[in-house]
Amino acid sequence: MPPFIQPAAANGLLPATTPAGADQIPAGSTDAGGMYYALDNNYMNFIYNAQALGDAPKTFDDLLDPKYKGKIQYSTPGQAGDGTAVMVQVNHAFGGKDAGFDFMKKLQANNVGPSSSTGKLTDLVNKGELLVANGDLQMNLAQMAQNPNIKVFWPAGPDGTRSTFALPYYIGLVKGAPHADAGKKLMEFLLSKDAQSEVSAVAQGMPVRQDVQPTDDNFKNAQSMMQGVTVWTPDWASVLNELQGDVARWHEATGS
Repeated sequence: MPPFIQPAAANGLLPATTPAGADQIPAGSTDAGGMYYALDNNYMNFIYNAQALGDAPKTFDDLLDPKYKGKIQYSTPGQAGDGTAVMVQVNHAFGGKDAGFDFMKKLQANNVGPSSSTGKLTDLVNKGELLVANGDLQMNLAQMAQNPNIKVFWPAGPDGTRSTFALPYYIGLVKGAPHADAGKKLMEFLLSKDAQSEVSAVAQGMPVRQDVQPTDDNFKNAQSMMQGVTVWTPDWASVLNELQGDVARWHEATGS
């Protein structure tokens, strides 16, 4: 998951390879040097307790309402990939880091505090101990059967746009791996048209191949949920280069 696989590639831990089917994966979903490839697409989102709230909060600013005091929690940027995604998304939604960190400073009045785990927040939202938390689409869709009170949403920024970005799960070979040939065969299987056609039905993920359009109910459900949501692509090299400073700025803004 970005931005954590990029350092592995930069440190020479992932040798370049070109698995069969790589030509069907968009350039933005692969490493330019062929060191890793997106396995399936996942998207950052937020969740809310639909039983308690009825409708989802429409905007980020709605989350500043005092009724959410002690009822919001999101995983910690720099520790959890989904938490880093919250920071990246907020800064994008507000048009820049100054406005984004200012919002997160204000949100702290309602925030329970840091969380090293995103997955644990789902149960708290389902029980009503929290009303809003962050998540990711693949995980939350898989959790809904056992957490019937949660729904996903994407709040709008000041410009009225609801947006998100892909948090793909990546796959690559490890330098010096004793069974590299078998590893490449596994990559090719997982990136094959047949496997990609089943990724939503089997794992609630979204295919990365351009020539795959699943027809299963899971895929249709996810597509319906994301209707009206703009998908943008972060500059992951910049996110990684600026991550340490941004996390420090987040700590300063939130006092966490």
